[in-house]
Amino acid sequence: MSKKIKKFLIPCIFMLALFSFFLSGCSGTSSKTVIRMQKMEEGVDSPVTEAELKDAIKKYQKRAMDVQLANAQVGIWYKILATRYLDAKMYGEALKTFQTAIQYYPANQNLFYYVGVCAGYMANAALDYNGTGSSQEKYNYLKLAESAYLRAIELEDRYVRALYGLGVLYVFELDECGKAIPYLEKARSIETKNTDIMFVLARAYYVQGEYDKAVDLYDNIISITKSDQKKKEAEANKKIVLDAAYEN
Repeated sequence: MSKKIKKFLIPCIFMLALFSFFLSGCSGTSSKTVIRMQKMEEGVDSPVTEAELKDAIKKYQKRAMDVQLANAQVGIWYKILATRYLDAKMYGEALKTFQTAIQYYPANQNLFYYVGVCAGYMANAALDYNGTGSSQEKYNYLKLAESAYLRAIELEDRYVRALYGLGVLYVFELDECGKAIPYLEKARSIETKNTDIMFVLARAYYVQGEYDKAVDLYDNIISITKSDQKKKEAEANKKIVLDAAYEN
């Protein structure tokens, strides 16, 4: 790990650990202790009159806002920490930290997208260390990636990165090209000149036997790309599709 990453992670981990310790301590605190602390910090005992009740509400609302802001900040720290793990290619740690961040921001589509990315990397790193002949761990990571991408798309249905990520997952990892096509078609409708999307979609069409659509996409790539490598790849793939179409 680089010195830069270490320098960032140490204070971040310390602050998160400190906050976790605080929360765990609070969870074990008796109700009597909480009441005593409230009396000391807010000057609220047992409000009876209307004025006392209004004053107590005002004070506790401020306390609730303080807790809310603290939780929001901790959630941001987890997001930053997870991103740093991802940048350092520490995908297992990044995955766990993104999952924790989701507890604070359960409606953040970006967090679910990155869970999908990390789970995909972990699937490729999942080896059969015990020699059991099972690929269950890899499959579990792939299904986690699938569910994460789907949740990201559910939260933001025009989220191209998640649509594309899910398409790649179905085409190259889960061998479910039929499922990939509608997501990739939607991604392409949003980013009409994205050749990466076109390549994966053309592959899905080819596997499904939709040769004309695959050829059209490769022709499109050839006409718009400025990359010689992509043009050669599209031309080679087009020939494979045409040969398959001729044989059938």
